[in-house]
Amino acid sequence: MSCQVLVLNSGSSSIKFSLFDEQQSKLVSQYNGQITGLGLNAHFTVCGFDNNESISLSKTTDHLSALKYLFDWLKQKLNSNKELFVGHRVVHGGNDFHLPTVVTPEILTKLKKLEPLAPLHQTYNLAAIESLMHIDQAIPQVACFDTAFHANHGKPNNQFALPDQYYEQGVRRYGFHGLSYEYIATELKQTEPELASGKIIVAHLGNGSSLCALNQCKSIDSSMGFSALDGLMMGTRCGSIDAGVILYLLEEKKLNAQQVNDLLYKQSGLLGVSKVSNDMSALLQSEESTAQEAIDLYIHRIIREAGCLLALLKGIDGLVFTAGIGENAAEIRKRICDELVWLGVEIDENANRENCSEISTNDSTVRVLVIPTNEELMIAQHTYEILNNEVSMPRKLAIGN
Repeated sequence: MSCQVLVLNSGSSSIKFSLFDEQQSKLVSQYNGQITGLGLNAHFTVCGFDNNESISLSKTTDHLSALKYLFDWLKQKLNSNKELFVGHRVVHGGNDFHLPTVVTPEILTKLKKLEPLAPLHQTYNLAAIESLMHIDQAIPQVACFDTAFHANHGKPNNQFALPDQYYEQGVRRYGFHGLSYEYIATELKQTEPELASGKIIVAHLGNGSSLCALNQCKSIDSSMGFSALDGLMMGTRCGSIDAGVILYLLEEKKLNAQQVNDLLYKQSGLLGVSKVSNDMSALLQSEESTAQEAIDLYIHRIIREAGCLLALLKGIDGLVFTAGIGENAAEIRKRICDELVWLGVEIDENANRENCSEISTNDSTVRVLVIPTNEELMIAQHTYEILNNEVSMPRKLAIGN
């Protein structure tokens, strides 16, 4: 029996979703949408092959009621002759989860123990899984982890210079945005096999930003570490920070743990420095001097982290930009590439302005590409593969109660 795969990316105030239909053993996108404003004024929007919809929901909506609404809407769209699979983006897999995993109540309990490692994401990722279990336990669910792509790093890459007991307890570098990097690696293997066999830095630049070093399309290291706070400056997150600053905030400024958490995750980064916005497009248009300061710092941190990865790779053949800023902000790409001229990076100004798939010149010794990421398709493929390979009794499609 063929299937349809629903991909959910659940956050604190929104649930993004994509529906894929299996057609001749391929997954074809049918709908993409989101429910925003959870806990306040929820709004449902969707675009698809047959129509677009935008609906304000009349009451405060939590994750459970939002998913019930989504599944009521899906009843009209799903093929009752096809099984429904659901795949979830789950930010943290910890030490134990390195592969996409079918979620059971026991697995969910283990994943909840990882919530302190990713407080901005994990709780809400799991809320969607738990809510769907309440809606219909018969629907198989698969968790796909953002840490999994980096799981084969060696211990020197992952270990902090702390007593070894903490490493054994899980205090180590994990790396994130793995689903995005896995998608880019997959695309490179298919479209640029020669480049894929070389040394590449991928810049996933969005509200959350990180860099990843690929050697033969395998992750060598990443700018993110123990948490999604590490590495680059981001929309509202600070990126790498001296641990002494945290101690100072706690001991001298008398901030409590929650205040420090809010400061580092929600009040820093582009927003904190600029005092204007966490949106790069808004900063690029702003005339405020602090907006320019934020952009300057953003570029500086990218170049510094790129230098670390270049040293580990011992060279570079390609640079790939992806995610919201990487795919759309030509000015940011130009400024980064201008700082890497010493490597032999040279970009075509027109190609860059037009967001072409390749923006380097023929004379550039480093190829520079712009590849839109597709984490949803990566999750859908993992979900499809793991559930199709499971030995189980056929399940009739059943949604909603």
